[in-house]
Amino acid sequence: MWLGEVAIRRDEAAVRGLAEFASALRTEEADQVRLICDIFGNPFRPVGFNPEWRTHTALVLASQMYVSRDFSAMPILADALQDAGCDNDDVLSHCRDASQPHVRGCWVVDWLMGKE
Repeated sequence: MWLGEVAIRRDEAAVRGLAEFASALRTEEADQVRLICDIFGNPFRPVGFNPEWRTHTALVLASQMYVSRDFSAMPILADALQDAGCDNDDVLSHCRDASQPHVRGCWVVDWLMGKE
């Protein structure tokens, strides 16, 4: 081990000890968990999707969000799915959760678009 490497490790340890670093790390980890949940859903509670939920309205909303990468219409998608007979709390709450970030690959949007 050379002297420069010792200094780098010492500096890294000092940074990791800062409260700001710990707070930023917790925030980053929570953000990553939310993104993983958006893409994969809850692996311990898989959803049985009903093909009847793929209405014209739901498909148009999902397609628009996918193409534009603007997922602000997720609550409207929840309404469309509910109108189509969806009563699954996991699907509806995922779409309506304002704190949930959504990205391409969202498990609900992907299912609607046949990208399972």
